[in-house]
Amino acid sequence: MADERLKKLGDFIQGQRKLAEMSIRQLAKAAEVSNPYISQIERGLYKPSADVLRAIGNALGISSEALYRQAGLLDEDEAPPTRVEEAIRLDDRLTTDQKETMLSVYRSFTGPSRPIG
Repeated sequence: MADERLKKLGDFIQGQRKLAEMSIRQLAKAAEVSNPYISQIERGLYKPSADVLRAIGNALGISSEALYRQAGLLDEDEAPPTRVEEAIRLDDRLTTDQKETMLSVYRSFTGPSRPIG
């Protein structure tokens, strides 16, 4: 189970790095960790500390919480709303019906539904 979680975390970080069009060397420099360490994390060989995850998240422009959930440091069921969900809810240009529709569509692409509130 732990090995599977580490592999999932590594795959997630690698995917985010590629989306950011960064090399391992660039990510390592931005996160202030070694190239081999980033490589080992991406291959699921090491479980990075919360501080390293925070540095990687900052370097990739993603929240620490997203990485903490991937690493199993936060319970996925108790995850706060995403930034997208929050932005939809706070946009006063949208009606309640439009917000509900947008949240429904967003959630259909991202995973299990949560109550709209």
